[in-house]
Amino acid sequence: MAHLIRHKLTNKLTNAAHTVTNKSQAKVSGVFARLGFQAATDEEGLGFAECDDLDYDYRQGMQMDVLQGDEEAGPTDGDAELDGDSHYQRDGTGRRPSSLKTAGSLDENKPKITTWEAGWNVTNAIQGMFVLGLPYAILHGGYLGLFLIIFAAVVCCYTGKILIACLYEENEDGIKVRVRDSYVDIANACCAPRFPALGGHVVNVAQIIELVMTCILYVVVSGNLMYNSFPGFAFSQKAWSVVATLALLPCAFLKNLKSVSKFSLLCTVAHFVINVLVIAYCLSRAREWAWEKVKFYIDVKKFPISIGIIVFSYTSQIFLPSLEGNMQKPSEFHCMMDWSHIAACVFKGLFALVAYLTWADTTKEVITDNLPSTIRAVVNIFLVSKALLSYPLPFFAAVEVLEKSLFQEGGRAFFPDCYGPNGQLKSWGLGLRIALVVFTLLMAVFVPHFALLMGLTGSLTGAGLCFLLPALFHLKLQWRNLLWHHVFFDVAIFVIGGICAISGFIHSIEGLIEVYRYDIHD
Repeated sequence: MAHLIRHKLTNKLTNAAHTVTNKSQAKVSGVFARLGFQAATDEEGLGFAECDDLDYDYRQGMQMDVLQGDEEAGPTDGDAELDGDSHYQRDGTGRRPSSLKTAGSLDENKPKITTWEAGWNVTNAIQGMFVLGLPYAILHGGYLGLFLIIFAAVVCCYTGKILIACLYEENEDGIKVRVRDSYVDIANACCAPRFPALGGHVVNVAQIIELVMTCILYVVVSGNLMYNSFPGFAFSQKAWSVVATLALLPCAFLKNLKSVSKFSLLCTVAHFVINVLVIAYCLSRAREWAWEKVKFYIDVKKFPISIGIIVFSYTSQIFLPSLEGNMQKPSEFHCMMDWSHIAACVFKGLFALVAYLTWADTTKEVITDNLPSTIRAVVNIFLVSKALLSYPLPFFAAVEVLEKSLFQEGGRAFFPDCYGPNGQLKSWGLGLRIALVVFTLLMAVFVPHFALLMGLTGSLTGAGLCFLLPALFHLKLQWRNLLWHHVFFDVAIFVIGGICAISGFIHSIEGLIEVYRYDIHD
């Protein structure tokens, strides 16, 4: 009898978790929060703006409503009590609660994506415009930088797979069942039962930092590109950053990303054309390539920054759980990860090497600044347009997480709700959005160094989300099922990731301090 009661209660909880998760399943396009690429479908592109896959408290609150309904229906004995992370479990069977019908209907009408579409999303995510900083990493790392591009692809592919493995548990029949739905669910499960929400808060903070830093990078790169495109203008890079931010102020009034999403495909095509132009120009100067400049020697002081740059260009782990959950054939996820990371590795390696061979020691932080002035202005204007159109995506994502974490209506919120009863944004809520735009401008003005900021972000959040946390969570949740070589890989990745994160962070901070002192002296 106790077993039947436990089974019934578990099904209620798991079906509730499955239904509420449908609100966040559209986060496939969240991969493009940093990069502004087209999602597999328009519904997914718009769904990202309307969801918060990391809102664990909301899901837990909805689950508690179901629990209260069960309590009203009849008491259960002590054997029905759940422990650990079992409140995440779902088996996809049984009738969905009528109270969650609206949330459940979202998934019923939303089509799943194919393996090719999922691969296209991942490929776009890890081959965005920040690839333009990779030749600068080769400048300070030589052949070791090329090796690191390959190594980072292998490690990020592996950690993406083990992160998805943490979503599943074996049931009584030995069949793997998806019992978690997001990176936050995994983090909370690892910290349960003593600190059930600590892991989710850590991942939330890491995501907010990465999204805000991405917005800052878009402002920095816009100012940098405009300054180098029009050197005859009496505008400094900081002044161009201010001009770019003025164009971005309307982002504070965004209610959804419907209008912005229409330009996503255009951004992707423009970026592809730019990459082709850069490679074509480099190939036209193949006879002048400086092979002797590529050495095994590394700049000990600046190479750790290059590590952060390379790692940042591969970050996509935070969105993989939703991506896998939206696939028509989740069993093909591993294959998709393999060929998408192989393609990214080959392209990044060739792009970085060819560009560095062309300009050698004069390679700049953003490689398009090395192009001749005759074509540099045209290419950079396209890149600036892409950066400005990409900015609203990470900005809106950061606003969503902040609003629902700090201003969500209810007793769990730190501050009053920033939306009125009719869903209209309050004036002080609008002020907070404008303040976030201004904050990205201030950071871009005071730290206008693309490579250093990219390296800092990659070392701070990239290494943590791509290396440290997946390995740690895999060891914690899948310990009983791991073979010895998996344990070895996880421990090695955790140690290497920790070393890279610490060294890259320290050297990035030192580089920023040194540049700041130089700017003051100058």
